[in-house]
Amino acid sequence: MPVPETLAGERVDKALAVLAPSWLSRSRLRALIEAGAVGRDGAVVREPKAKVKTGEVWVIDAPPPTRAEPLAQAIPLNVAYEDAHLIVVDKPAGMVVHPAPGAPDGTLVNALLHHCAGGLSGVGGVARPGIVHRIDKDTSGLLVAAMTDAAHQGLSARFAAHDVDREYQAICRGAPDAGGARVRGLPGVEAEAGGWLRLETTIGRHPADRKKMAAGVSNGRRAVTRVRTDAAAGPPTKPVAARVTCRLETGRTHQIRVHLAWLGHPLIGDPVYGRPQPVAEGAVSEPARAALAAFSRQALHAGVRGFVHPVTGEALRFVSPPPPDFADLAGSLGL
Repeated sequence: MPVPETLAGERVDKALAVLAPSWLSRSRLRALIEAGAVGRDGAVVREPKAKVKTGEVWVIDAPPPTRAEPLAQAIPLNVAYEDAHLIVVDKPAGMVVHPAPGAPDGTLVNALLHHCAGGLSGVGGVARPGIVHRIDKDTSGLLVAAMTDAAHQGLSARFAAHDVDREYQAICRGAPDAGGARVRGLPGVEAEAGGWLRLETTIGRHPADRKKMAAGVSNGRRAVTRVRTDAAAGPPTKPVAARVTCRLETGRTHQIRVHLAWLGHPLIGDPVYGRPQPVAEGAVSEPARAALAAFSRQALHAGVRGFVHPVTGEALRFVSPPPPDFADLAGSLGL
């Protein structure tokens, strides 16, 4: 479709929202642009804020529509708790929580639809599980889902009020230390009793990379994480890695990953917020060096979930030990 003079200089997502069929919303067009499905004069354009010019010909290669509702799939689940109102699942690393572009099925939601068939009384008028929080695909651990509207509303309120115990185990580069030069110079970092560091920043989209989040951005949302170093590996003056406990007060996208990277201690294996770093010979054992180099996901495990049941009022708390790959990495480092 050629661009008329009246739209010259507009952002491409805004211009196409005017020119394209009404069923293609601006948000849908933005997603298609970022997915590489929009081109200008034969060249793919992936930046929604690119400007259009009069007479340019833009082509939208929209994929055919998919089912609006996820399919129920018989995928094994490790269930930590289940009643008529909610379910707590110990998610393996590698499983996506909710269907999305690039992961249309094989997700936790697909598995829950099959597992809970006949037991879903409706969330928002639809027989589906209510996902009130998420953990990343390559993060393992506990996740809570509602099976009824009442449970969904109650759980959502508790998460919004930060009235949920969310504790993670992680292995990071180096060892966070309140006395470290980098940590002392960061705003929003405060040492607390018991060896905890309290981090408070904003977290929002990275200004230069829309696939990443960043700390301290002006348009971000308040994010609070507490971090405690439990054990360190390597020379005491320059640890190679540490096992840390992280507690979330808020729940922003990639919050722990972003905050640890901001501290200068990204998660081992994090492909987005960390980068592989060589470990000096002798700093740790050779098996430990090999394990560090080979670990292929962020070393993060959602180990504790605690909350008051939204329907019965019962205090619930669940603990999940780290999976074998995490435990093996920790063991090789002596953590």
